[in-house]
Amino acid sequence: MEQICANVRKARPEDAPRLLEIYSYYVEKTAVSFEYTTPSLSEFKTRMDNVMKKYPYLVIEDNGKILGYSYAGPFAGRAAYGWSCEMTIYLDKDERRHGLGRQLYETLEEKLHQMGILNLYACIGSPEKEDEFLSNDSERFHSRLGFHRAGVFHKCGYKFGRWYNMIWMEKIIGEHKSISEEGKN
Repeated sequence: MEQICANVRKARPEDAPRLLEIYSYYVEKTAVSFEYTTPSLSEFKTRMDNVMKKYPYLVIEDNGKILGYSYAGPFAGRAAYGWSCEMTIYLDKDERRHGLGRQLYETLEEKLHQMGILNLYACIGSPEKEDEFLSNDSERFHSRLGFHRAGVFHKCGYKFGRWYNMIWMEKIIGEHKSISEEGKN
């Protein structure tokens, strides 16, 4: 497919309606998201605000139209995990396979590395057999970007009348040196 040269920038609160439009497809038509119903715009904005307090939240656009977004969040809620984060990405359903995901994720990874993040994680729905609601595209995408499968939870998500697995993928982006336990907030 044709590569699109797009611009990556920080998300803004006024981007929320378009981002929610992109996300709603994954909630309503796929098992990529294990949510059953699309959140309200108000709830979505709250989620964005919570992420942007500490982590990067990025959009990718071409000619002023947002084609996708990506953000990071805490890996787990304990201080010892402060050097790790979970990454998330959603592209407009019609804009996949144009290099946009790679551009977004590489920009996000660079920003996280600058923050001192060392470990990146992705939580991905995974079918035992690909179907019309879920493929292995996300796992393949992450693998091409240097992520490796770190674990699998079997039949832990139920959507569209079937059970799906969930996998964790991991990428190490920094050197793990000894530091004081007070070193990260």
